[in-house]
Amino acid sequence: MRRREFITIFGGAAAGWPLSARAQLVPAKVFRVGFLGLPSADSLPKRTEAFRAGLRDLGYQEGKDIVVEYRWADSHYERLPALLAELINLHVDVIVAHGTPGITAAKQATSTIPIVMATVGDSVGSGLVASLARPGGNITGLSFFQPELAAKRLELLKEMAPDLMDVGVLLNPANQMNLPVLPQVAQVAKSLKLELHQFDAREPGDFEGAFAAMTARRVRALVVLDDAMLLANARVVAALALKHGLYSCGFLDYAAAGGLLSYGVDFPDMFRRAATYVDKILRGAKPADLPVERATKFSTVLNLSAAKALGLNVPSSLLLRADEVIE
Repeated sequence: MRRREFITIFGGAAAGWPLSARAQLVPAKVFRVGFLGLPSADSLPKRTEAFRAGLRDLGYQEGKDIVVEYRWADSHYERLPALLAELINLHVDVIVAHGTPGITAAKQATSTIPIVMATVGDSVGSGLVASLARPGGNITGLSFFQPELAAKRLELLKEMAPDLMDVGVLLNPANQMNLPVLPQVAQVAKSLKLELHQFDAREPGDFEGAFAAMTARRVRALVVLDDAMLLANARVVAALALKHGLYSCGFLDYAAAGGLLSYGVDFPDMFRRAATYVDKILRGAKPADLPVERATKFSTVLNLSAAKALGLNVPSSLLLRADEVIE
């Protein structure tokens, strides 16, 4: 049989096959997603799993019709450009990142690949998007307002100890998110008649020095700002706060790690929601046309064991308002 006759017969036969059978001749596209994590791979298991669960809920099967390329900075933000270069060279269809350093690095690395913010402290204030309703450019996703969180943590500490005068703020100066946050937090501190003191920690090796400086300044309480490095070392920070007799309030995981108080956003929920943005973009939506969502779930957690260790009598009003009390 001549080759032309074979092609004609084969083509005619295939045309008569059911649509589902013919579709199997053309492999389905396998999407490739870049996931940029700021801390180490094992420090955000709940958030990473929430993102993967979100993809599963939308019908994606990781390893079959979608591949997620994970890259972790291990809290060394200077590594972010190289990690992003790896993802770009893999020709990922979309990049998922979190935190102001991660999103900023992604924005600097590419203006064409869509970027989904899983979480970021203040997307507008940090200049990452033009507005929540019309983000513009190649970035969209989910955001919370870090100044509001820090202000609420100050209020909780003041309620816990009404005679409080001096409060420290522990932050990672390598995180650009702090630039728009600190001035607003200082205003809230002034309204509460609190003296605010800044203490920096770029890496875990800076903790001892920072807490020694707090003792020297006679600081009685501490607000811990959201940062991937601080989150990854929440137990160390909480233990040092108790060791130095400091009332402290931090991100949502902080009280469970041994800290006195937590007030924060349900980050796993935001990571799950990030999967919906990935899905919309893979289906053809443009990031510029997808409004940025703001976090809607906030919780207060109180650690009574920490309060007892600090010799605190917790106000009944705070006990009643807490969403969770750790015995």
